Amino acid sequence: MSTLPQQTISRYAKAHALHSSGYRNRYRNIGLLLAICFGWRFAALSQNTPAPALSTAETQALVQRVLHTELEAAQDTSHPMQYQLRKASPRFTSTKLLVETKDGDVARLIAVNDQPLSAEAQQSEAVRLQGLLADPGLQRHRREREQGDTERARKVMQALPDAFVYQYAGIVDTPQGPSYRMTFQPNPNFDPQDLEAQVLKAMAGELWIDVAQQRVTRLEGKRIHDVAYGWGLLGKLDQGGTLLLEQGDVGNHQWRTLHMVLVMNARVLLKSIKLDTTLELSQFQPVANGISYQQAIEILNSQQAKPSKAGK
Repeated sequence: MSTLPQQTISRYAKAHALHSSGYRNRYRNIGLLLAICFGWRFAALSQNTPAPALSTAETQALVQRVLHTELEAAQDTSHPMQYQLRKASPRFTSTKLLVETKDGDVARLIAVNDQPLSAEAQQSEAVRLQGLLADPGLQRHRREREQGDTERARKVMQALPDAFVYQYAGIVDTPQGPSYRMTFQPNPNFDPQDLEAQVLKAMAGELWIDVAQQRVTRLEGKRIHDVAYGWGLLGKLDQGGTLLLEQGDVGNHQWRTLHMVLVMNARVLLKSIKLDTTLELSQFQPVANGISYQQAIEILNSQQAKPSKAGK
């Protein structure tokens, strides 16, 4: 990636400061599709125990059970963390430090296009965070938007078991250990009750489930034909869009999203949307349960972390 002058970096940093809450909430809640915190565990299986083949009925039951557990786990906010988020698109890359709190997530921009912020941009971030401290209402409104994102993600997760027909396809090795590999095709009987669940229509791909901990490790899908909303009047998702989500144990059986790639062309009313985004989440560390957003700002102000090069 070409080197940008510090003036350009400062301009980008200011623009991102204005939209940081929207990015922050959206990324965390996309992760909710794969769930957060504790999940299902089978005591009878370990990573060193060969997993038996599954029948079609057993496959469907396992998927439904694990996804239900993931849905419940996604609502557990009692294990907050701080971590680093790197978002890359063809034209722009940003890196942020985030801290999860009872009042919602708080973030600080630390790099643009993998270059540290200029002194001016760092000062802009400090002023923005100071503004949050001075006006709790700003954080409250951001928390409300975050809760809306969470509800939309919940509807998608809730529809996953019924949206597809799953088939057992063997065992794959992952850094976490062996995972069941399931393929899925659209369920012809799927009738989404929510607009959010419409995004699952016409998707085919693979779902991997960790054998030992019974957690989703990978979800990969591709849209196999166009999907229209409201007979095409409200919008359309184009064929060929792809989604890749990967999660893993980041310590003490805390599972978090580690990697996401989203490529999509869509039209909503008269607006065209093109997404080509890669997210890398890393450097997870636990923070105190019940931490306030004011305490999170203190943490962010005290940290001098360097941007991760993951995904380059």
